Amino acid sequence: MTSPTALPLADPALAERIAGRLDLVESRLHDAAAYADQLVDDAAHHLADAGGKRLRPMLTLLAAELGDGSRDEVLDAAVVVELTHLASLYHDDVMDSAPLRRGAPAAHEVWGNSVAILVGDLLFSRASTTVAGLGPEAVKIQAGTFERLCLGQLHESMGPAEGDDPVQHYLRVLADKTASLIATSARLGAMYGGCDQATVETVAAFGERIGVAFQLADDVIDLSLDGTLSGKTPGTDLREQVPTMPVLLLRERAARESRPADLALVELLDSDLSADQDLARAVAELSAHEVVEETRARALALVDEAVALLDPLPAGPVKDSFISFAEALVNRAS
Repeated sequence: MTSPTALPLADPALAERIAGRLDLVESRLHDAAAYADQLVDDAAHHLADAGGKRLRPMLTLLAAELGDGSRDEVLDAAVVVELTHLASLYHDDVMDSAPLRRGAPAAHEVWGNSVAILVGDLLFSRASTTVAGLGPEAVKIQAGTFERLCLGQLHESMGPAEGDDPVQHYLRVLADKTASLIATSARLGAMYGGCDQATVETVAAFGERIGVAFQLADDVIDLSLDGTLSGKTPGTDLREQVPTMPVLLLRERAARESRPADLALVELLDSDLSADQDLARAVAELSAHEVVEETRARALALVDEAVALLDPLPAGPVKDSFISFAEALVNRAS
C-alpha cells in the first residue's frame, strides 16, 4: 500500500503515482542507512525511522514528472537529497542544542555529540556513494550543494559582519542552509527525468524561492505554543539565541522606532531563557507581535515569486502540483 504524499498535489492520479514512488525511495533510504554495527545502525536510522515529510524527495519525484518520472535514476536522486538532509539534521541539532527532532529525542541527546556528528558524516558518505552512480554532473551538483550547506551554517554561526544588514544576512543564510538543497532536489529530478535545460533551471529557481519561504514559515511555526507542527520544543531558537526573522524584524523596529513595548520585548529575548517559564513567556509575547505576521507575509511573497517562475512550464497537473506544493509549505504556518 502506498503512503500518502507529504503535501497535497493537484491531481489524484499524480499523487498516487508519486506516493508509490516515495515508497520505493523509503525502502532505498532504509537500505542506504544500514550498517552491520548495531550501534551505528540504530543511530543512523534514528531520524530516518522517525518519519518526516520527505519534502525533498517528493519534489525530486514531482520535477521528474515534467519528463519521464519512471526512470530508476530519479529514485536514486531522491535518496541522495534525503540522505543529505538527514545528515545535516544530525549536525544542526548538535550545533543548536536542540533536544527534540520530529517529536523524538535528538540523536545527540541519546548517544552524545560525537556520535551524532560522526553518524551525520557517515550519512553524507552514503549520499556521496549514491550520487556517484548518477555520474560526474550529479557529483558536482552535490558537492556545490554541500558547500552551500556548510557556508550557510558558518555564516549563521558567525553572524553578520559589521555594517551588514542583519535581515539580508539572514536571508542569505537561509538561501544556503535550506534553499540550496531544495533547489537541488528539483534540479536533479528534472535532470534525471530527461527534461531540457530550460526546464531544469526553471524548477531549480522555483526551489530556491520556496526553500527560503519554507524556512520563514518554520520561524513562525517555531513559536507554536504546543510544538505539534514542528516536532521540536517551541522557542528552541530563542533559548539558544539563534536569530530568526521575527526576532530580527523586532530588533530592527525597536532600533528605528524605540517603542517601549518593543524595547521591553527585546530585553526579554536577550535575557536568560533557560527556565521553561521564562521561555514560555518570551514565546507567547513574540508570537503575539505583528512581526510574526510580517514574517508570514514575506514567506507568501516568495511563494508568489516562485509560482511566477513556473510560467514557462506546460499547463497541466504537474505544474498545478508545483503550485499547490509551494502554497502548502507556507500555509503550514497559518
